[in-house]
Amino acid sequence: MTTTRLPRAHSPRPDDSGHGAADAAPRRASASAKVVAQRVFGAETSTFFLLLGTTLFLVIFGLIMVLSSSSVDDGAAAGHDFFSSFTRQGLYALIGVPLMLVASRMPLGFWKKWAWPAVLVTSALQLLVFVPGLSYGFQGNNNWIRIGSFTAQPSELVKLALILWVSWILSRKESLLSDWKHVALPIAPVAGVAIGLVLAGKDLGTAIILVGIVMGCLFYAGVRMRILVVAGVLLAAIGLVFTQVNSSRSDRIGAWLGGCTSAKDQLGTCWQTIHGWWGIASGGVFGSGLGESKVKWGWLPEADNDFLFAIIGEELGLIGAVLVLGLFVLLAISFVRIIRTTRDPFAKIVTSGVMIWLIGQAFVNIAVVLGFLPVLGVPLPLLSAGGSSLIASLVGIGVVLSFTRRAPVRVVHEVE
Repeated sequence: MTTTRLPRAHSPRPDDSGHGAADAAPRRASASAKVVAQRVFGAETSTFFLLLGTTLFLVIFGLIMVLSSSSVDDGAAAGHDFFSSFTRQGLYALIGVPLMLVASRMPLGFWKKWAWPAVLVTSALQLLVFVPGLSYGFQGNNNWIRIGSFTAQPSELVKLALILWVSWILSRKESLLSDWKHVALPIAPVAGVAIGLVLAGKDLGTAIILVGIVMGCLFYAGVRMRILVVAGVLLAAIGLVFTQVNSSRSDRIGAWLGGCTSAKDQLGTCWQTIHGWWGIASGGVFGSGLGESKVKWGWLPEADNDFLFAIIGEELGLIGAVLVLGLFVLLAISFVRIIRTTRDPFAKIVTSGVMIWLIGQAFVNIAVVLGFLPVLGVPLPLLSAGGSSLIASLVGIGVVLSFTRRAPVRVVHEVE
């Protein structure tokens, strides 16, 4: 029996009618968009989003509290602009957040390459606070520069630059850190000059934070404890000397040691501390309500800056204060997770330095408001008014975010 093979039917080729080519173009565009999206977002880890989300929440929360705490003083000013401090702080946030995101995309080698230039440039900027016509003093501190209506605090940038430089030196000397000579050189002279310039501007609070940053980097780098103890004792002795050479500073410390009990102290050096206490005490558990602070009506100096936590406690009560503490604990958890998971010594030390800077400064600020420390004049990171502090803090977090990114996986898409 003979069978006849019929020709097999087939669908037209894509080129036969033109419809296949038209359909392939959207598929290729979709595949390209998917690759771009994976390159942008696919490399981020859960720690990246935890740190980024907590930071953005703190910045937004800080803007709200700056508006609440500064509106009275701004409204009483000659221009009667109730939103001037809020607008200015919002502008700084609009500058700082993109810089943070840009910093988060930088490779690890970028920060190592620019560690030395960063510490040299920021130290040079710090020297400008001693130049007549540029120097700007406030409440005994000459640690600002002013050009027209623009003011800046170079010491905030010194913090980040010193973290990068010290971390780079310690990571290169990882196998030599048991010898105190390799720890001291060149860290002691370079860090000493940077911190000394800040002290020369009479800003003891910032100098203490800088010392804490350097000591924290040494600790997380694995420097022997006996070396740290000796260095700590020497630095404490130097700090004690500096507290006595300035009468205003020694008066504040003396009033704090006395518990702010004398009438003279209550009307003078303890005025800020006592009214901060009154604000927090009147807040209770739930607070008086957002915008309902009483002490911000001319009773509490620097209500939107150094003593912002007192306004938070008064208006949002214990719940608001605990919320702020919890957010900084979340930041600390993010930093610790990065320290534990990173394999690069430089990234580990930089992360520890930024953690000591932001978390340490936050708890120093809160301790000052609560009266556990004398008034030091350090802002609450990411919350207090101040452009230099906000931008430098955001860039520092951006550097840490860059360590949390995995190398993106290359995805190959085949178009049939």
